Amino acid sequence: MSVMNWSSLSLFTTKPMPLCKGKVSVGAVTKILLRDLPLGRVVVLQHRDLDEVVAQELIDRKVKAVINCETTMSGTYPTQGPLMLLQQQIPILEVDISTFEDFLPNSEITIYENELRFSDRHAACTLFTREKWLDLQQQANARTDTLMEQFIENSLTYALREKDAVMEPLPPLTLRTEMVHQHVLVVSRGRGYKKDLSAAKAFIADVKPVLIGVDGGADALLECGYLPDLIVGDMDSVTDRALTCGAELIVHAYPDGRAPGLVRTDALGLFAHALPCFGTSEDFALLLANEQGAEWLVTVGAHTHMIDFLEKGRAGMGSTLLVRMKIGARLVDIKSIGALYKPSFFWKREAVMTIVLSLFFIGLGLFQMHWILRRAAHVVWRLGGGS
Repeated sequence: MSVMNWSSLSLFTTKPMPLCKGKVSVGAVTKILLRDLPLGRVVVLQHRDLDEVVAQELIDRKVKAVINCETTMSGTYPTQGPLMLLQQQIPILEVDISTFEDFLPNSEITIYENELRFSDRHAACTLFTREKWLDLQQQANARTDTLMEQFIENSLTYALREKDAVMEPLPPLTLRTEMVHQHVLVVSRGRGYKKDLSAAKAFIADVKPVLIGVDGGADALLECGYLPDLIVGDMDSVTDRALTCGAELIVHAYPDGRAPGLVRTDALGLFAHALPCFGTSEDFALLLANEQGAEWLVTVGAHTHMIDFLEKGRAGMGSTLLVRMKIGARLVDIKSIGALYKPSFFWKREAVMTIVLSLFFIGLGLFQMHWILRRAAHVVWRLGGGS
C-alpha cells in the first residue's frame, strides 16, 4: 500500500471561504463618504471609535463589510456602534492605516477572516469580534467617572470663555423665511434622528413649523417627504440634492469670518449667507432661530450628553450649555413633544364624535318623548269616551 505524501494531501486541503465580496467605496472623512454612498458596498474608513450615528447610516446603506484603517473602538468611552454592525452580520475588519491608499474606489475586493484580496494585492486584517467589543466596553465603563470629571471641567472652562459671545447678538441677517412667532423644528444628525423625525409626522402636519436642517439633517427631512426652509451648517455632510432643493443656505463661519462651507456652495453655483458664530452648527441654528423671533424651538437629533459630544470629537459642551440657557423654556426636544403632544385633529375628531353622539341621544330622547305624549293623548281620549 502506497503512503500519501504531503504534496498529494494538499490537493484535498479545503480553501478558506471568504466572508464576503463586493465593490469598494473609500472615504477618509466618513460623513463625506456617507453623502452619496451606494447600497451594498464594502466601505473603507479612517474612523476612530465608530459611533452609533455612523453605524446606523452604514446599516441603512446595507454595506457588506466595514474595513477600518483606524481603531474601531479604543475603550476611551462606551459606544454601541460596532455592536450594532455586528448584530446585523456586517463584519468589521481592522487594517494598518498605511494600507488606506492601496484601496481603489469601485475596485473589487474579497474579504477573508485574516486577509483582504484586491487589485492583485493582499493585506493582512484583524476581525473585530463581539468579544473584543465587550472587553473594550467594560474598560470604558470602568473609567466613566474620570471621563465625566474631565468633560465637566472642559465644559465649564469653555462656557466661561464664551459667555460674553453668547450674550452678543448675531450679525443682522435678512432672510426670506419668516420665523417671528413661528414654531421652528431644527433637525440635526444625532442619535435616532431619523426615527424621531418619522415619529413627528403628526406634529409637523398639525403645527406646520419652519424646518431647519443642520447639515445632513436636511437630507433626513427630504427622505421623510419634507422640504427644508433653511439649511444651516458647515455644508460637509449634506448632499448636493439637499443643497439644490431651494432652501435658504446659511454657512456657519468661524468667529474670525472664515467660512470653508462657501467653497462647496460656490462650486454648485448657489448663493449662501455666511454668518460667524461660536459653538457647533447645531448651537448656531438654535441661536439663529431664537434671534429671528421663533416662538417655540423643537429639536430632533440634538446632542445632549457626554457620549454624544465625545462621538463628535468634542471634549466638552460649553457652548451648548450657554445656548440652552439663553433660549430657556422655549426649547424642547421632539421626544418630549411625542410624549405630551396630542394633535389638534384628534381633538377635532373627538369633538365631532361628541356632537354626533349628543345629537343622537337628543333625537332618541325626542322620539321617546313624542311616543310617550302620543300614548298619553290616546289614554286621555279613551277616558273621555272616544271610540
